[in-house]
Amino acid sequence: MAPDTTPPAITPPADTPRMSRPQRAAAAIKDWVVDRGMQPGDRLPAEADLMAHFGMAKGTIREALRVLEAQGLIRTRTGPGGGAFVNEVSEARAKALLGNYFYFNEIGISDIYELRRALEPVLVSQLAGNLAEDQIRQLEEVLAVYKEPPETIEQLETQRIAELTFHEILASFSPNPLLRFQCRFLISLLKDLTICRKIYRRRIPDFRRKGRDYQVRLIQALRAGDVGAARSIMRAHMITAQDVMRDQESIVQRQFLPETPGSS
Repeated sequence: MAPDTTPPAITPPADTPRMSRPQRAAAAIKDWVVDRGMQPGDRLPAEADLMAHFGMAKGTIREALRVLEAQGLIRTRTGPGGGAFVNEVSEARAKALLGNYFYFNEIGISDIYELRRALEPVLVSQLAGNLAEDQIRQLEEVLAVYKEPPETIEQLETQRIAELTFHEILASFSPNPLLRFQCRFLISLLKDLTICRKIYRRRIPDFRRKGRDYQVRLIQALRAGDVGAARSIMRAHMITAQDVMRDQESIVQRQFLPETPGSS
């Protein structure tokens, strides 16, 4: 008897939501747009044409277009020359949507730095020797923001945000769009994390100087095209930053814990 070569049936996970008819229509329209090679700004066919092509009712097509607009994949315009147009989802929109997914998850500083430690050494390995001088200057301009110790808490906070902006700009130079987005998204999470915002307003001895020293040496390695040095410097930078931020996270959390009966 010949062996049974029928592939096994694939059962979706139990928590996979069943798609509604408009969601299925939205997915079909999206695939159709990709198959046709449509670009941002191209106009989609009228509702009647979409109904005829996909064999779906007006209400289903109209709701499908609303789904695609909510996802940022199309934009609609009324009046003369109006209709539905292919839209490119901006990085800011993508980060906001993904951030909403994590909104009710308890993400901590260590969770973010665990990924940064893995990704950012890869990032600088990719960029070493491949940055133009004007890109290097962009990084050096950010470094100038926290060259001197801050005099006020507001300056301290501004400098801490600038330190993260250094890494955002660095990630923006990556030719790998997935790596670029992941690195910049993690940094945006740090900027938005409530516990981080409290930490950024705390004076941490030597934190600015050590972080800036790592970044100065990193720029030197990037300019020289020293892949090994760039990777090692970034890895050490991430480990040091994670240790400091984790310690500060514990301090801040203790400060905001309710007192127990009998505590003094």
